[in-house]
Amino acid sequence: MQKKIVFKGTDHSAPLEEYANQQLARIEQFLTNERTPIYIDLIIEPSKVHAHHKAQLIVKTPDYDRITSYEGPDFYDALDRVVDTMYLHLHEDKKRKNDDKKMVGRHEEFKKQR
Repeated sequence: MQKKIVFKGTDHSAPLEEYANQQLARIEQFLTNERTPIYIDLIIEPSKVHAHHKAQLIVKTPDYDRITSYEGPDFYDALDRVVDTMYLHLHEDKKRKNDDKKMVGRHEEFKKQR
């Protein structure tokens, strides 16, 4: 698993990176049993002029290819929301994938029942 946290337009911040790693732990835990390679990229862009901070999370695996982003006035809230949204999307994709696996080869059975 390759994880990268990028700070755009600002210097590296150790407390911010630590908080981001804590939040990304949920995503990493979810992807532990997935096939490799797994890439997680978090792009953090705090605004210096306005209270309009951006966070973008990219997850690429052989099964998932998702990008989520959020912009908002509170930086930590933006980071929380982007991670929560990604977690929700990954769960929905996994459920959809598992449902599709269950349906393979069973179409004839369902046609007979109707």
